[in-house]
Amino acid sequence: MTFAEPFARIKIRVAAALFNGDEIALIHRTKNGQDQYTLPGGNVDPGEPIPQALARELDEELGLDLADASSAPHLTWIQDAMVTRPGSTPPRKLHLVFRVHIATPIRARLQTVEHDDTAGVGHLTWSHYKDAANKALFPPVPLAELATPTAPLDAAQSLLPALDDTNYHWI
Repeated sequence: MTFAEPFARIKIRVAAALFNGDEIALIHRTKNGQDQYTLPGGNVDPGEPIPQALARELDEELGLDLADASSAPHLTWIQDAMVTRPGSTPPRKLHLVFRVHIATPIRARLQTVEHDDTAGVGHLTWSHYKDAANKALFPPVPLAELATPTAPLDAAQSLLPALDDTNYHWI
C-alpha cells in the first residue's frame, strides 16, 4: 500500500548526548553557509535492537566501544519529528536520545572526523553542555536545562514537544 501523506513512514534514530565531565560531543557541519550540530547517532536498521543500534552508530561515527563508557546508556529524551527537509519528503522520525558518559582517556581515542553518506563530512567538537543552547542543534534537546550532566529527569521531562515545520526550520 502506498501512502500519499508525507510523514506516513516512521524511522527510529538513536543518538548519544555523550559527556566527558561537563563537556558534550557534537558533530559539526556547515550547511547552506550555516553551522549545524548534531548528537552522534543514526537510524536504527530494520529489526535491530535499540541498544545494538546505539552501540553500532557510536562505533561507526566515533570509534567508541560502549563497553568503555563510565556507565550504561540512559534513555533521556524522546522526540517525534515531522520536519520537511530539502529534497524528497523524509519519513517521520522518532529520536531516542541516550546520555552516555566517558572518561578523558576514552575521549582522547575517539575519531575526530565523521563521514556520512547523506550529510557529508562532520567534525567532532566538544563544548560545555550549557553552550548547546546557543547552537543550531538537531534534534534540539534541552541540554542546557540539565542542572548537571548526570541530573535525573522525570518521565514528563523526557517527552519533548514534537517537531514540525511550525517550530523547527531545517538548515
